[in-house]
Amino acid sequence: MKESIEYKVFAKIKKAKRGTLFFVDNFAAFGNIDTVYRALNRLVEKDEIDKVTNGIYYRPQIDKIIGKITPKIEDIADAIARRDKAKIVPTGAYALNRLGLSTQVPMKIVYLTDGSARNIKVGNYTISFIRTSPKNVAAIGKISRLAIQALKSIGKENLRSKEIEQIQNTLMKEKISYLEHDLRIAPVWIKEIIRYSLEKLKNNEQG
Repeated sequence: MKESIEYKVFAKIKKAKRGTLFFVDNFAAFGNIDTVYRALNRLVEKDEIDKVTNGIYYRPQIDKIIGKITPKIEDIADAIARRDKAKIVPTGAYALNRLGLSTQVPMKIVYLTDGSARNIKVGNYTISFIRTSPKNVAAIGKISRLAIQALKSIGKENLRSKEIEQIQNTLMKEKISYLEHDLRIAPVWIKEIIRYSLEKLKNNEQG
């Protein structure tokens, strides 16, 4: 008996780890986009998978206590970036939150990207990708790129010594090679903050 597109779609989803994000494009080999959309939406109706936003789906992880675990915003953004082969970096209030400088998670989460600009609605949140020049997303360290954007968001004139100390301590968790790379592309006033952590890390490594 010929397998339905819905069966093929779900079979592929079940082979992946729970929580993996899928795009409609991932199932293009099974039929045209409209047919795949209908198959995915039927699976949502059957409670086999969940819909993150238009065109993005996942089979949720299940926790014994809290139930379904929804994907994190950064996981969704990273998945979109991988699909689009684009570089992204959190900025503004979200960068401050990710770095531990703020407890507030903004309702509009902004990423700089060298890919396409777009807004994506996820529950009560909006993920906004703002196109920028490649140099603004050239940092490679997960921590150091957050630090650069957080510092830019605060501004040199508004930066307090307590925040500098907190950022420098957090930068100590970054890889030395990443810090060395990102130091070269950071604004001059931010270089000094990164350099302190880099030199301290190197000294610790040398014993």
